[in-house]
Amino acid sequence: MSVPQNTIALVYDYDQTLSPSYMQDDVLFPKFGINPEQFWDKCNSLVKEKQWDSELAYMKCLLDYLSIDHVTNADLTELGKGLSYFPGVEGVFEEIQELCIRPEHEAAGIKVEHYIVSSGLQALLDGCSLAGKVKAIFACEFGEDELGRISFPKRTISHTTKTQYLFRINKGLLAPQDDVNDHMPVDARPIPFQNMIYVGDGPTDVPCFTVMKKNGGHGIAVYNAKDPSGKSFKKCYQLCTHAGRVKHIAPADYRKGSHLRLLLEEMVVEVADRILKERLEEGQMGRIAAPAF
Repeated sequence: MSVPQNTIALVYDYDQTLSPSYMQDDVLFPKFGINPEQFWDKCNSLVKEKQWDSELAYMKCLLDYLSIDHVTNADLTELGKGLSYFPGVEGVFEEIQELCIRPEHEAAGIKVEHYIVSSGLQALLDGCSLAGKVKAIFACEFGEDELGRISFPKRTISHTTKTQYLFRINKGLLAPQDDVNDHMPVDARPIPFQNMIYVGDGPTDVPCFTVMKKNGGHGIAVYNAKDPSGKSFKKCYQLCTHAGRVKHIAPADYRKGSHLRLLLEEMVVEVADRILKERLEEGQMGRIAAPAF
């Protein structure tokens, strides 16, 4: 049984995509007096010398540093209120819908949804000002012990497992208990990949960019134009020019009139117009002219 495929999904990475900082550096380390360089050196040591997965390594190190303070997920969510973003991020979610979806789109049931898929911490993102503007946030989580303190990684999202969440969005299976591997016919999936735009910042987003490209979706790699080292731009340039992962790169400026906003708006309008055309054609195909007299 087919379902209306009228939703356009904009899916964002978080660190260095929506924010110029890693969320831990932004709010967590200053709060608990953690030296960022020492912290990340410890994480990298676990990864390189003991072959830890990078996401498990940073969560393990966080537990080591935070255990003395008896930190809870609620504490992390409170800290999330202080997260900072690239220019225009807080307005882009409502503005895209308002500027790109015309009355004829709305009449056909076409709408825009936003999602965040991150290897950062769910609890921090749950407290940020973006949480109420997006359909869902997927990120790493800590479980809690009997006293409510964070105690063990409950869920990790790596750069490869991020793609699972693209399929969750594609199938509308957003709850953790939903089995994303359940078979679902293409015409029964509420958000086809052709209706998706993925925004990321570099090599860790390659698996998601690849899924987009192979399935007719869209990808944009963003960079920090204020990065004095130029590394942020170079990794996006490599993704576009040499690796062929994306067609478009842009500075991470989400304000109206910026290169990135123009790309996002044009892509959304293009997808919305395609959906509208398909709906109109379906209506014509199901219509039988009355006999003439």
